[in-house]
Amino acid sequence: MLKDFKEFIMKGNAISIAVGIVIGVAFGAIINSLVNDIIMPPVGLLLGDVDFSNLFAVLKEGATPGPYLSLGAAQEAGAVTLNYGLFINTIISFLIIALVLFFIIKAISRMEKKEEKSATKVCPFCFSTIDSRATRCPHCTAELDFKKNYDLS
Repeated sequence: MLKDFKEFIMKGNAISIAVGIVIGVAFGAIINSLVNDIIMPPVGLLLGDVDFSNLFAVLKEGATPGPYLSLGAAQEAGAVTLNYGLFINTIISFLIIALVLFFIIKAISRMEKKEEKSATKVCPFCFSTIDSRATRCPHCTAELDFKKNYDLS
């Protein structure tokens, strides 16, 4: 059983997943910093000097009665709060991550399509896959002039 576990861990897929998770966590930290430290302060200023991380509603007073000037003060007093400002930050963070991933995936798929399209062609004589730059088929040795004679797209 230990041997099977060791084989599983050492497979490329398990290692790739682990690397992806670590990169994802690091990327999440960068996005959280981008949202909290770069995007939200100007948005808060545009909305009248609002700090989203301090938007909350008191559901139950704490040991020290309110009003509380900040979320931290409410939590120190033991108040039960509904932290909708933090929720807004999380939604914005999610939307930024989704947007960045959309652009990354779109760019990767564009590169893959370009690579697929130009990397190989099919010989019209023996139907072997050959490099698109070839002028002679390495399998049947036929002379190829794809640009003039053949439309294989």
